[in-house]
Amino acid sequence: MKIYCLSLGCAKNKVDSECLAGELERAGHSLVSDVEFAEAGIVNTCGFIQPASEESIAAILDLEQLRNEGKLKIVGVVGCLVNRYSEDLIREMPSVDFWAKSEDWASVIRSLGGIPENSRYRTPLPSSSKFTRYLKINEGCSNKCTYCTIPSIRGELRSLPIDTLISEADQLVKEGAVELCLVGQDLTVYGTDLYGKDSLIELIDKLENSLPKDIWIRLLYLHPSRINLKLLERVASGTQVLPYLDIPIQHADPDILYAMNRGILPEELSSIFTTARSINKDFALRTTCMVGFPGEKKQHFDKLLDFVSKTRFDRMGAFTFFPEEGTEAEKMKGQVTETVKKKRLNKLMALQEEISMERQELFVGRVMDVLIERVDREVFFAEGRSFREAPEVDGLIEIRNISEKIKEGDMVKVKITEAMPHDMVGEELK
Repeated sequence: MKIYCLSLGCAKNKVDSECLAGELERAGHSLVSDVEFAEAGIVNTCGFIQPASEESIAAILDLEQLRNEGKLKIVGVVGCLVNRYSEDLIREMPSVDFWAKSEDWASVIRSLGGIPENSRYRTPLPSSSKFTRYLKINEGCSNKCTYCTIPSIRGELRSLPIDTLISEADQLVKEGAVELCLVGQDLTVYGTDLYGKDSLIELIDKLENSLPKDIWIRLLYLHPSRINLKLLERVASGTQVLPYLDIPIQHADPDILYAMNRGILPEELSSIFTTARSINKDFALRTTCMVGFPGEKKQHFDKLLDFVSKTRFDRMGAFTFFPEEGTEAEKMKGQVTETVKKKRLNKLMALQEEISMERQELFVGRVMDVLIERVDREVFFAEGRSFREAPEVDGLIEIRNISEKIKEGDMVKVKITEAMPHDMVGEELK
């Protein structure tokens, strides 16, 4: 059967979608990149926050409409939204042919008339890049942040064994990957459930020892409370792991951090980033911030602005607090109005845009290794990323006057000629 699989949400969900795709292929089905050519449509949903849930519902309704028009025979729904709202969904959408929770791919195979196998296998989705792949090293989370639904959706921490990850990384490289992004709800706790200790550095060591030396390794999603000097020095000294860290701080006021149950003080946060830049002034630092958490007053928000101004993050994602159903923060006193949330978000992002521009300008005139992601030969133009840009969430480097031999997946030396707040422009060194 020809199957269209739509993957919504984060990179971790994309790994799940690839595992599902692998199981579907092994069961004799074929994946298509356009729903127009499919007999069955499956959406791997996200239910982490309300807007993501709404996007997932809309996608399900779109597939149902195609089936009503006779363009699809089967509609299936899997993933986080099913984990979170399965009873409500089944009651409200009785025409969906099958439902499956995250990672229950065996149920999907049985629903399509096949016999599932026990071993783990994944294949890239037809529309995915084969040059940048995600390696999910753990699942679930035990941090219990008061605003977060992940523990209730995905459960407690579950790490994959190092040998399994080394084998999967090898498979991804053989399939063409030149960049592996390590993902999980929190990389810093990797292995504590399996080995009784933090094992992220051991995993990095074994990946660097086993993979070809030209493979990039990027770390995403690190909880700040467990980042220490040893980890910062290991990343900075890596031969393949990139000097790039995604460390969501969420806030920088001690009262708000306490209410969030983040387990860290502002001065400890500050120490992480000043230490990283003292080790390597070019360390690319990305963070995530939340504004409008219950009880956040102007003085709390001003402390966040001051922290961001002093730290000089290279990249930032920011969002307004939403009282997610079932979380502690949903019922907290001092809920902030939407108008105030939006004003604070705009002010924070305006500040960060200035800082991003300042950091970008530091690289004008310098030569950087760039992974090519797209080539347009008609105008001799290409796009790619350096160590400073993570896929899908950061900017790009535009490369002009490229040579004819350049192709997607190449690693090219590029001299940066122009900086913008999010993107940069460069020339290929011939």
